[in-house]
Order: sequence, then structure tokens, then C-alpha cells
Amino acid sequence: MPNALHHFVQARRENVRKKLFGNRLDGIIFSTMSNIRYLSGFTGSAGVFLLGAKDARLLVDGRYTAQAASEAAGIQVLQYQNQNQGIAEAVKALNLETVGFEAAAVSVAMHSDLRKKMKGVTLVPLGDELSGLRAVKDRREKALMKKAAAIASEAMARLAREMRPGWTERETALQLEWIARRAGAEQVSFETIVGSGEHGALPHAKPTNRRLRHGDFVVIDFGVKYRGYCSDETCTFTIGELTAAKKNAYRAVLRAHDEAIAFVRAGKTAADVDALVRSTLGEKYGRYFVHGTGHGVGLEVHEAPRLAPNSRDVLLAGMVVTVEPGIYYPGRWGIRIEDTVFVKENGCELLTGMSKKLIVIE
Repeated sequence: MPNALHHFVQARRENVRKKLFGNRLDGIIFSTMSNIRYLSGFTGSAGVFLLGAKDARLLVDGRYTAQAASEAAGIQVLQYQNQNQGIAEAVKALNLETVGFEAAAVSVAMHSDLRKKMKGVTLVPLGDELSGLRAVKDRREKALMKKAAAIASEAMARLAREMRPGWTERETALQLEWIARRAGAEQVSFETIVGSGEHGALPHAKPTNRRLRHGDFVVIDFGVKYRGYCSDETCTFTIGELTAAKKNAYRAVLRAHDEAIAFVRAGKTAADVDALVRSTLGEKYGRYFVHGTGHGVGLEVHEAPRLAPNSRDVLLAGMVVTVEPGIYYPGRWGIRIEDTVFVKENGCELLTGMSKKLIVIE
């Protein structure tokens, strides 16, 4: 692992220790791969990370011992034959007595087996305590997310120049992903959404063989991963000229998007950002806005915080969040406009790069 990354993951581990260790905990078992990568640098697809008050262990099976040793510098790597037995032995070696675990990632069967193998150790389920673990990004994370966003935005811009009436939704998604892969994307950060015409009224529409037709809105929600970090951006294009009603609806969504981005800054509540979007959309359009205004982005495309009516999250400098108002008329058409922003003390910085002015495809 490069020295620079080693420095960042060490700082992240110390931050967790300061926040969660003490009288209540002297260790935490991490089994979510995103958290394991965040705290160790290990990029494999299976493993367990045990963080103690002064030391840590990365547990993997035989497929990953060499990779783990090269990526997780400064952390002892242990190979296990049986995962739970390996955890129990590592907990004993570190003399841990009260150990937290990711409640959402541990099954009842795993919990029961760990209790049998670690008699005398108190296991503490952790939920909300870990929800914001990765919410504030360091400068390395921000740089990687900017790169991911640039790849995806440039791919979207090229697609807008190439896309034509008659393409199917599936062809559109495939072309977009091909462009992004050629530009350096590791993979898409979620299944590409292409919804044309009536399919655009489905917020998570899956591409079909429906062809793009004159008069359609085409909602494209797309993101890529670059060195593990995600991007997320939505553009709504139009095939040919629109009716006045559709133009007015697009202007309303764009105004809500722009006002929310201007409002975002450290100290604002996530619920207030969401409320501003709904207020700007007003009664005419707001009843067709059926999801939250946004979410955090990082190693996963959906992370803390949540920008939604019932959210209790407060925006902090360094968070990366989406702003994505939309309106959806069932069986007819939909519009969504989304950018990803980096929260700052006095505002926010756009990471995604596509212009959100309405682009007409002829």
C-alpha cells in the first residue's frame, strides 16, 4: 500500500478509536467490505477486520493472503480456515473483552457461533454509531471522487452528442458504459438507469428495448467507480421539441435543484435541504416528487447522510452528497436532475460536471 494511503487509513482508525473506544468498547469486528477497505486499504471481496485499542488484525482466507499483505501495510494479516474461529483467536490474542460488531452485517447464526467461541467476551451490536463512519471525506477521497465524477460526466457529454432517436434504452446504457470504461472507469457504481417516455416515471427504471421517440424525456442516472469510489449524476434529455407543459416542468425541477445546491453548506440540516426542494416545487409539482432529495456518496453509492423529510442528519464540511429533485407522472413521463457536491463551510463544490440546461437530441 502506498505510504500516502497508509497515512490516511491510520488516521481513520484513530478517529474510530477516539469516537467509540473507552469504557464501553475495546474492540470492533468489521465485516462490511466497504468499512474494511476504508480502515485497512484492503480491496478484496471477503475478509474481517478486527480493530483493537492499540492494534488491528486483518483476517482473510487463502485466496487473499498475498493481496492483503501488500495492501494493508502496518496491519498483521491472519489467514483463517474457519472465519468465526479466526475471529475468536484474534480477539483472544488482543485481550479484548468488550467487542462491538456491525449489527446489520452479522446474521443470527454468526452471532450465536461467535458467542460460543468467545466465552467471556461481551458482544455489543453497533448500528447508528457506525452509520456516519465514512461520511466526512479526507482530501484523498475527494480527489478520487472528483476523478470518478469527471469520467462519468465526460461519458455522459459524449453520449449526448451521439445519441439519436431510434436507439433502445439498452443500447443507450451500453454505449454510455462502454465510453466510461474506455476512459478509465473500473465499473459502474450501480445499474445504469435509462428511462424514456413512460418509463421515465419509474425512478429506478431498468433499460428495456423501448426505442427513444420524438417528444420523449429520457432520464439517465449513471455513475462509475474509480479506485473504489463512486460517482452519481442524473441528466434528463429530450428527444425533439417539447410541449410547453413539459418545458415548464423541467424549469421547475431545475429551479429546485439550483436553489438546493445554493443552500447546501456545513451546519444546514439534511431535512431543511429536502424541505427547500419541496417548497420550490410547490403544490403543482411537489406531489409527484416521490423520493428524498439526496444521499451521501463514497465507497458505496448510498451512504450517510440522507437528505429526506425525516432525516436527523446535519451537513458537515467534507461530506459528499447528491441533490436530485425529480417529478414522476405515472404512466406518462418523468424528470430528474442530479449533481453530487462536496460540502464546505460556506457553500458547496460541484463534483459532477454535466450542464443541467435542457439538451435537445435531434
